[in-house]
Amino acid sequence: MTNTATTAPAVHLAGAAKDYGPVRAVAGIDLAIDRGESVALLGRNGAGKSTTIGLILGLLEPTGGTVKLFGEPPASAVRAGRVGAMLQEGRPLTRVTVREVVTFVGRRYPKPLPVAEVLELAGLTDLADERVDRLSGGQAQRVRFALAMAGEPELIVLDEPTAALDVDSRRAFWRAMRAYAERGNTVLFSTHYLEEADENADRIVVIDRGRKAADGTAEDIKRTVGGSLVAFDLAGAPTESLSRLPGVSSLEIRGDRALLRSSDSDATVLALAGQGLIRNLEVAPASLEDAFVTLTHEGTTV
Repeated sequence: MTNTATTAPAVHLAGAAKDYGPVRAVAGIDLAIDRGESVALLGRNGAGKSTTIGLILGLLEPTGGTVKLFGEPPASAVRAGRVGAMLQEGRPLTRVTVREVVTFVGRRYPKPLPVAEVLELAGLTDLADERVDRLSGGQAQRVRFALAMAGEPELIVLDEPTAALDVDSRRAFWRAMRAYAERGNTVLFSTHYLEEADENADRIVVIDRGRKAADGTAEDIKRTVGGSLVAFDLAGAPTESLSRLPGVSSLEIRGDRALLRSSDSDATVLALAGQGLIRNLEVAPASLEDAFVTLTHEGTTV
């Protein structure tokens, strides 16, 4: 007989739903995250990301469907020390050092990581004896990450972990996160910084209006919006026929510049050349931002 304790996904949502009175915040999401994956959860404000994270962590009870972590209810996985979380809310403790708070939290778990190892992974070794309430915003965020790792969880959930951090602090945080993931752990994070998802996630899940709008690699999701962007200066040329050019799926005019989304940029450019419309021509692959905007504003599902 197969042992589900060792074969079940790290995260498994089956038709998971959550209602707040007449409002359906999460509308029947199916999602499986394998052990060892790093997955980004994207969505506009109010799309259902935070509610989904609350369901995964057992902070909210689903109205319908099921949520399992490692084949068991979230509360059981959390009690067993298999899950760590870094949420948006939280105030720094006063009059305690980084080492002291990491040590205290680690002792609450059955098999904590050595404190020195946690500090190294979070990039806090040089700050171990500093008071937590005297740290910068970026340093305090790394302390929250250290606390999420202290129990050596197999799954760590990060809700907007780099919100309000400067560029250097964000880079330092993601170096620490990648070091944790490289140990074979599972990471689920939400973010509004699309480049973070593009650079740090094995998979991206887009949530829109409480439903899963897309699920795949960054490249998979980029391909859903039509290949490439072709831009050029109009210099007063008419625009009526541009949307009918080969490969063109959408057209946008910004001042005197045309932006075409094309599934066959070569054919589009050849057609433009035939009309003498290649002034200041640019051709670029679709970005994750392009895909995100398309998925969350047009209701496309992939």
